[in-house]
Amino acid sequence: MTTNVNSNEVSGWKLPLVGLQMLFVAFGALVLMPLITGLDPSVALFTAGAGTLLFQLVTKRSIPVFLASSFVFIAPISISIEQYGQAATMGALMAAGGVYMILAGLVAWRGPDIIHRLLPPVVTGPVIMIIGLNLAPVAVGNAMGMAGDTRVFPYLDSMIVATIALATTVAVSVFAGGIFRLVPILAGVVVGYIAALIFGMVDFSPVAEQALFAVPNFTAPEFNMAAILFMLPVAIAPAIEHVGDVLAISNVTGKNYLKKPGLHRTLFGDGIATALAAAFGGPPNTTYSEVTGAVTLTRAFNPVVMTWAAVFAIALAFIAKFGILLQTIPVPVMGGIMILLFGSIASVGMNILIKNNVDLSHQRNLVIVATTLVLGLGGMVVGNDSFSLQGISLCGIVAIILNLILPAAPKTDAPAP
Repeated sequence: MTTNVNSNEVSGWKLPLVGLQMLFVAFGALVLMPLITGLDPSVALFTAGAGTLLFQLVTKRSIPVFLASSFVFIAPISISIEQYGQAATMGALMAAGGVYMILAGLVAWRGPDIIHRLLPPVVTGPVIMIIGLNLAPVAVGNAMGMAGDTRVFPYLDSMIVATIALATTVAVSVFAGGIFRLVPILAGVVVGYIAALIFGMVDFSPVAEQALFAVPNFTAPEFNMAAILFMLPVAIAPAIEHVGDVLAISNVTGKNYLKKPGLHRTLFGDGIATALAAAFGGPPNTTYSEVTGAVTLTRAFNPVVMTWAAVFAIALAFIAKFGILLQTIPVPVMGGIMILLFGSIASVGMNILIKNNVDLSHQRNLVIVATTLVLGLGGMVVGNDSFSLQGISLCGIVAIILNLILPAAPKTDAPAP
């Protein structure tokens, strides 16, 4: 499956072939996010492709990255759709894309270090942990055959299917080699889907009734201030993740993309791609680390490869039967995968604290982390019926304020070896 090529060799007929391989790597994660949040996977395919092309335009097609659905937004999108509706949620996500663009302006003005001064690890680490843990009950409920408070599949059958999906995802991520190690979610979905078929959980009637080709079910955004203020703080976590992804692909290709085309351009490209996605009813976009891993394996450094991946994603979006088929994936399959997925997001937040040596023996750091975790998980609501902050939005704002007003932690000498 792996195509061992370098940037000079990827040309001509190889470009679409390797581009299709990159889409294959991204595919499982790309469609899982809209399926979890109730968005249309065909719209997500379209906005991933269109967002990648727009990102390439902003960055002068100089970076071999692919943009697609961001897992960080799963919890806030699910909560926002429930509270404000899908159209208002899309308007809020367009505003979140605007946050990226504002950050891009700050970076262009003050340099890349401004991001780390405003959003240090002591802020982003616990916020990302909250993002991962907020929907843990949803993952467990889906794995047990529940959709919200409604039982849709028998408990025992659901647990078996969820376990198979989870075990497959774990096995592929740990034991698989080469490019197959980069598609654990896709593997979990496929094997879990087969198990669901055996247990009679899949209904193909919507696929039979759907036309072969159709325009995706685009949703126009509406702008609701309460929804916007709820969503804005969520953008801080993927902004930091974006910086890490740009550094990663820079290390792979041996080029410093923070300088050329510049972090301000990559952040702006990510932001405008997210705003575009929301304008059509799709999930926000982010650079995919799985695709960066595939670039590492294949040595396919030519950004035109990602242009082809984007074109294939847009083409798939208009195959209506394919989009409906994706929506037949039963909730126990997604529940099994989400158990690992949401735990992994929380672990990323924990790893940020550990890798950056955030010392929780300092009261300043302890106060920020402890307050963020409890406000994020405890159900605290600040506000009234017309506007309120809670969960991720509340703890994100509090973490930023505490970091700005509390005195810096004292410097300590490194311990003797």
